[in-house]
Amino acid sequence: MNRTKRKIFEAAMELFAKKGYDGTSVEEITSVVGIAKGTLYYHFSSKEEIFYFLVEEGMKLLKNSIEIKTSKIPNNIDKIKAVILIQIKIIVKYENLITLLISQMWGKEERNIKCREFIYDYISYIEDIIKHGMEKGEIKDGNPEVIASGIFGFTCSGLLYKLKTDKELDIQEIYKEFSNYVVKGLKK
Repeated sequence: MNRTKRKIFEAAMELFAKKGYDGTSVEEITSVVGIAKGTLYYHFSSKEEIFYFLVEEGMKLLKNSIEIKTSKIPNNIDKIKAVILIQIKIIVKYENLITLLISQMWGKEERNIKCREFIYDYISYIEDIIKHGMEKGEIKDGNPEVIASGIFGFTCSGLLYKLKTDKELDIQEIYKEFSNYVVKGLKK
């Protein structure tokens, strides 16, 4: 991604997260980046295309990080721990992206549906880890879809904790609390 596209990406992510999709205009994005509208339209055909690019790139980052980390871990409980840690790191590093995803997944607009699809696709990856863990007897039986959705939601709640306490998140502290709580419930 070239420098201008990266600046558009970062500015749009911050504005969408703070003001919402509907509350953000192309003019605001170009103003923050310091470029002309034509330059923005050279890289993206519309505000909606910027939005889709943000969501798609963000979810690819999360999914790729987890696939790389978990591919070398044989035990599914340890894979879930890795998922939790990576999600927390992504939430801390890309808070605006996660805020955007969560805020835009509700509703019936195309972008809301797209957000849900990306999130559901990611959750299905966690679900597969849980299913394999159940098959191997490492994870107690249950509904993998519910458990995977819960893990995603539980770790995303770190943002709520940050808002409530108005403190920077300590990745290791949050990881320890979340992984202990989740893993204790999953172990057979």
